[in-house]
Amino acid sequence: MNKFFCNKPYVNIYEQPKINSNISSQIIYGESFKVLKRRRNFLKIKTSYDKYVGYIKNNNFSKKIYTTHKIKVLKAKIYNSKKFLPFSSKIEILKETKNYIMFEKNKWIKKNDIIQLKIKNKEFKKIFKLFLKCGYKWGGKTYDGIDCSALIQLYYKFNNKFFPRDTVDQIKLKKGSNYKKMYRKGDLIFWKGHVAVCLNSKNLIHAYGPKKKVVIMSIKKTIELIKKTANLKVKKIFPI
Repeated sequence: MNKFFCNKPYVNIYEQPKINSNISSQIIYGESFKVLKRRRNFLKIKTSYDKYVGYIKNNNFSKKIYTTHKIKVLKAKIYNSKKFLPFSSKIEILKETKNYIMFEKNKWIKKNDIIQLKIKNKEFKKIFKLFLKCGYKWGGKTYDGIDCSALIQLYYKFNNKFFPRDTVDQIKLKKGSNYKKMYRKGDLIFWKGHVAVCLNSKNLIHAYGPKKKVVIMSIKKTIELIKKTANLKVKKIFPI
Protein backbone atom coordinates (compact mmCIF):
# COMPACT_ATOMS: atom_id res chain seq x y z
CA MET A 1 0.00 0.00 0.00
CA ASN A 2 1.57 3.27 -1.15
CA LYS A 3 0.46 5.44 1.77
CA PHE A 4 2.82 6.94 4.32
CA PHE A 5 2.62 9.39 7.21
CA CYS A 6 4.81 12.25 8.35
CA ASN A 7 6.44 11.27 11.68
CA LYS A 8 8.25 14.52 12.45
CA PRO A 9 6.58 17.67 13.87
CA TYR A 10 6.80 19.11 10.35
CA VAL A 11 8.77 18.49 7.18
CA ASN A 12 9.63 20.87 4.36
CA ILE A 13 8.36 20.16 0.87
CA TYR A 14 10.89 21.33 -1.72
CA GLU A 15 10.25 22.32 -5.33
CA GLN A 16 13.22 20.25 -6.49
CA PRO A 17 15.08 17.23 -5.01
CA LYS A 18 17.88 19.28 -3.48
CA ILE A 19 18.35 20.92 -0.10
CA ASN A 20 18.95 24.41 -1.52
CA SER A 21 15.72 24.31 -3.53
CA ASN A 22 12.84 26.63 -2.61
CA ILE A 23 10.44 25.42 0.09
CA SER A 24 6.97 25.37 -1.45
CA SER A 25 4.99 23.91 1.48
CA GLN A 26 5.20 21.60 4.50
CA ILE A 27 3.60 18.44 5.80
CA ILE A 28 2.89 18.15 9.51
CA TYR A 29 2.82 15.24 11.93
CA GLY A 30 0.30 12.53 11.00
CA GLU A 31 -0.37 13.91 7.53
CA SER A 32 -0.52 11.20 4.87
CA PHE A 33 0.97 11.16 1.38
CA LYS A 34 1.77 8.91 -1.55
CA VAL A 35 5.26 8.36 -2.94
CA LEU A 36 5.42 9.09 -6.65
CA LYS A 37 9.14 8.54 -7.14
CA ARG A 38 12.12 7.53 -5.03
CA ARG A 39 15.57 9.07 -5.29
CA ARG A 40 18.66 8.48 -3.18
CA ASN A 41 18.02 11.28 -0.69
CA PHE A 42 14.55 12.48 -1.63
CA LEU A 43 11.02 11.26 -2.23
CA LYS A 44 8.69 12.86 -4.72
CA ILE A 45 5.32 12.88 -2.95
CA LYS A 46 1.67 13.85 -3.37
CA THR A 47 -0.16 14.82 -0.19
CA SER A 48 -3.50 13.13 0.48
CA TYR A 49 -5.31 16.22 1.75
CA ASP A 50 -4.65 18.76 -1.01
CA LYS A 51 -2.81 16.71 -3.67
CA TYR A 52 0.27 18.92 -3.32
CA VAL A 53 3.30 17.59 -5.19
CA GLY A 54 6.92 18.16 -4.19
CA TYR A 55 10.02 16.58 -2.64
CA ILE A 56 10.82 15.64 0.95
CA LYS A 57 13.96 14.12 2.48
CA ASN A 58 13.93 10.33 2.40
CA ASN A 59 13.81 9.84 6.18
CA ASN A 60 10.67 11.62 7.31
CA PHE A 61 7.87 9.09 7.18
CA SER A 62 6.17 6.17 8.88
CA LYS A 63 4.10 3.38 7.35
CA LYS A 64 1.39 3.26 9.99
CA ILE A 65 -0.24 5.88 12.19
CA TYR A 66 -3.85 5.19 13.15
CA THR A 67 -4.88 8.79 13.73
CA THR A 68 -7.85 9.50 15.99
CA HIS A 69 -7.13 12.93 17.47
CA LYS A 70 -5.66 16.28 16.43
CA ILE A 71 -3.74 19.12 18.05
CA LYS A 72 -5.98 22.10 18.87
CA VAL A 73 -3.32 24.51 20.22
CA LEU A 74 -0.63 26.43 18.34
CA LYS A 75 2.04 24.01 19.54
CA ALA A 76 1.77 21.05 21.89
CA LYS A 77 4.87 20.40 23.98
CA ILE A 78 6.27 16.90 23.60
CA TYR A 79 7.47 15.84 27.04
CA ASN A 80 10.87 14.10 27.21
CA SER A 81 11.75 16.24 24.18
CA LYS A 82 12.53 19.80 23.18
CA LYS A 83 10.08 19.60 20.29
CA PHE A 84 6.43 20.51 19.75
CA LEU A 85 3.60 19.21 17.60
CA PRO A 86 2.04 21.97 15.49
CA PHE A 87 -1.64 22.89 15.27
CA SER A 88 -3.75 20.37 13.32
CA SER A 89 -1.23 17.52 13.66
CA LYS A 90 -2.97 14.14 13.69
CA ILE A 91 -2.03 11.55 16.29
CA GLU A 92 -3.00 8.18 17.71
CA ILE A 93 -3.29 7.47 21.43
CA LEU A 94 -1.12 4.57 22.55
CA LYS A 95 -1.43 5.08 26.30
CA GLU A 96 -3.05 7.62 28.60
CA THR A 97 -3.09 8.88 32.16
CA LYS A 98 -5.40 11.40 33.79
CA ASN A 99 -3.69 14.42 32.19
CA TYR A 100 -1.39 13.09 29.46
CA ILE A 101 -1.42 10.81 26.44
CA MET A 102 1.41 8.93 24.75
CA PHE A 103 1.34 9.16 20.94
CA GLU A 104 4.72 7.49 20.30
CA LYS A 105 6.96 5.43 22.53
CA ASN A 106 8.01 7.65 25.47
CA LYS A 107 6.52 10.75 23.80
CA TRP A 108 3.77 12.42 25.79
CA ILE A 109 1.58 15.50 25.36
CA LYS A 110 -1.17 17.08 27.47
CA LYS A 111 -4.71 15.77 27.02
CA ASN A 112 -5.94 19.36 27.01
CA ASP A 113 -4.00 19.98 23.78
CA ILE A 114 -6.00 17.48 21.70
CA ILE A 115 -9.53 16.79 20.47
CA GLN A 116 -11.06 14.02 18.37
CA LEU A 117 -10.57 14.32 14.62
CA LYS A 118 -14.31 14.55 13.93
CA ILE A 119 -14.81 17.60 16.18
CA LYS A 120 -14.95 20.93 14.37
CA ASN A 121 -14.26 24.49 15.50
CA LYS A 122 -15.91 27.02 13.24
CA GLU A 123 -15.00 29.98 15.45
CA PHE A 124 -12.39 31.01 12.91
CA LYS A 125 -11.28 34.04 14.93
CA LYS A 126 -9.91 31.76 17.65
CA ILE A 127 -8.01 29.63 15.15
CA PHE A 128 -6.46 32.54 13.26
CA LYS A 129 -5.57 34.38 16.46
CA LEU A 130 -3.55 31.36 17.62
CA PHE A 131 -1.03 32.39 14.96
CA LEU A 132 -0.99 36.09 15.82
CA LYS A 133 2.61 37.36 15.83
CA CYS A 134 3.97 34.09 14.39
CA GLY A 135 6.67 34.84 11.84
CA TYR A 136 5.98 34.95 8.13
CA LYS A 137 7.60 32.11 6.21
CA TRP A 138 7.05 31.31 2.54
CA GLY A 139 5.78 27.72 2.39
CA GLY A 140 5.36 27.54 6.19
CA LYS A 141 2.35 26.02 7.97
CA THR A 142 3.31 26.09 11.67
CA TYR A 143 4.23 28.11 14.76
CA ASP A 144 7.75 28.33 13.29
CA GLY A 145 6.45 30.42 10.38
CA ILE A 146 3.43 30.51 8.12
CA ASP A 147 2.36 32.11 4.85
CA CYS A 148 -0.93 33.77 3.96
CA SER A 149 -2.55 30.88 2.09
CA ALA A 150 -1.56 28.28 4.70
CA LEU A 151 -3.21 30.35 7.44
CA ILE A 152 -6.54 30.11 5.61
CA GLN A 153 -6.07 26.49 4.55
CA LEU A 154 -5.39 25.33 8.12
CA TYR A 155 -8.81 26.58 9.24
CA TYR A 156 -10.50 24.40 6.62
CA LYS A 157 -8.20 21.44 7.24
CA PHE A 158 -8.87 21.53 10.98
CA ASN A 159 -12.59 21.41 10.20
CA ASN A 160 -12.20 18.43 7.88
CA LYS A 161 -12.90 20.37 4.70
CA PHE A 162 -10.84 20.65 1.54
CA PHE A 163 -9.20 23.95 0.62
CA PRO A 164 -6.31 24.40 -1.85
CA ARG A 165 -2.79 25.23 -0.66
CA ASP A 166 -1.97 28.24 -2.87
CA THR A 167 -3.86 31.49 -3.44
CA VAL A 168 -3.85 30.94 -7.22
CA ASP A 169 -6.11 27.91 -6.62
CA GLN A 170 -7.97 29.18 -3.55
CA ILE A 171 -9.33 32.18 -5.43
CA LYS A 172 -11.01 29.88 -7.97
CA LEU A 173 -12.95 27.88 -5.40
CA LYS A 174 -15.98 30.16 -5.04
CA LYS A 175 -17.72 32.94 -6.92
CA GLY A 176 -17.27 36.45 -5.58
CA SER A 177 -16.91 40.13 -6.39
CA ASN A 178 -13.88 42.42 -6.46
CA TYR A 179 -15.53 45.20 -4.46
CA LYS A 180 -17.67 45.52 -1.33
CA LYS A 181 -18.98 48.68 0.22
CA MET A 182 -19.19 46.97 3.60
CA TYR A 183 -16.97 44.05 4.58
CA ARG A 184 -18.29 41.34 6.90
CA LYS A 185 -16.78 39.00 9.46
CA GLY A 186 -15.42 35.99 7.58
CA ASP A 187 -14.89 37.64 4.20
CA LEU A 188 -11.78 36.37 2.41
CA ILE A 189 -10.03 39.13 0.44
CA PHE A 190 -7.78 38.03 -2.42
CA TRP A 191 -5.09 39.92 -4.28
CA LYS A 192 -2.73 38.37 -6.80
CA GLY A 193 -0.59 36.09 -4.62
CA HIS A 194 -2.10 37.15 -1.29
CA VAL A 195 -5.14 36.50 0.92
CA ALA A 196 -6.50 37.88 4.20
CA VAL A 197 -9.63 37.24 6.27
CA CYS A 198 -11.89 39.87 7.86
CA LEU A 199 -12.35 39.63 11.61
CA ASN A 200 -15.16 42.18 11.47
CA SER A 201 -16.20 45.10 9.24
CA LYS A 202 -13.05 47.10 10.05
CA ASN A 203 -10.10 44.75 10.63
CA LEU A 204 -8.50 41.75 8.96
CA ILE A 205 -5.83 39.24 9.89
CA HIS A 206 -3.17 37.86 7.55
CA ALA A 207 0.34 36.48 7.35
CA TYR A 208 1.91 39.54 5.75
CA GLY A 209 5.38 39.36 4.23
CA PRO A 210 6.27 43.07 4.59
CA LYS A 211 5.46 42.92 8.33
CA LYS A 212 7.25 39.54 8.62
CA LYS A 213 4.50 38.09 10.82
CA VAL A 214 0.79 37.40 11.27
CA VAL A 215 -0.87 40.72 12.05
CA ILE A 216 -4.25 42.39 12.50
CA MET A 217 -4.63 45.49 10.33
CA SER A 218 -7.31 47.88 9.15
CA ILE A 219 -9.09 46.55 6.04
CA LYS A 220 -9.17 49.96 4.41
CA LYS A 221 -5.51 50.74 5.17
CA THR A 222 -4.36 47.28 4.01
CA ILE A 223 -6.10 47.65 0.66
CA GLU A 224 -4.55 51.10 0.24
CA LEU A 225 -1.10 49.88 1.33
CA ILE A 226 -1.03 46.90 -1.04
CA LYS A 227 -2.19 49.15 -3.89
CA LYS A 228 0.55 51.67 -3.07
CA THR A 229 3.46 49.28 -2.41
CA ALA A 230 2.69 46.40 -4.81
CA ASN A 231 0.34 48.09 -7.28
CA LEU A 232 -2.23 45.34 -6.70
CA LYS A 233 -5.99 45.71 -6.51
CA VAL A 234 -8.43 43.35 -4.80
CA LYS A 235 -9.25 40.52 -7.23
CA LYS A 236 -12.01 38.68 -5.39
CA ILE A 237 -13.97 38.61 -2.14
CA PHE A 238 -16.05 35.71 -0.86
CA PRO A 239 -17.11 34.37 2.57
CA ILE A 240 -15.04 31.76 4.35
